[in-house]
Amino acid sequence: MAQFSVNAGRLDPYKNFKFRVTWDGRPVAGVSKVSVLKRTTEVVKHRAGGDPSTSYKSPGRTEYDAITLERGVTHDVDFEQWANKVWNLGSGLGGEVSLKDFRKDIVVDLFNEAGQVVQSYAVYRCWVSEYQALPDLDANANAVAIAKIKIENEGWERDFAVSEPTEPTFTEP
Repeated sequence: MAQFSVNAGRLDPYKNFKFRVTWDGRPVAGVSKVSVLKRTTEVVKHRAGGDPSTSYKSPGRTEYDAITLERGVTHDVDFEQWANKVWNLGSGLGGEVSLKDFRKDIVVDLFNEAGQVVQSYAVYRCWVSEYQALPDLDANANAVAIAKIKIENEGWERDFAVSEPTEPTFTEP
């Protein structure tokens, strides 16, 4: 049975430029880009020996793609501190990895034009597999310096408790 929108008047899809990333219970400052949340399930083909040349398909292992977060370079150290928990050069033999707390759960919220949360995804057991502190520096460029982290994860799910909000309207005076 089809589910109908609570907000039947909304015809436009949500925009991709209003979002927030949260970890450790607080928003992460300045995140300007989040790559796609994507999962892929392998196809397992099989057939019985006496069957014709037709194969059957069933689901196999599911993999979750890494997520990349980008933000402008600032004095905020959240990206670097998390990346250092996976590998911290110069921290001493045996102390390069913080095994106790190098993983985090993160939340990605999508907002409508009015700033209301319309979808929320929890991403589990994340850790930084790649950290880019500075981009290519170019004296002839006219761009913001962007830092990036690539986050490996072990799955994500949508929070279905977040429902479609009733969008605000202007009232006439």
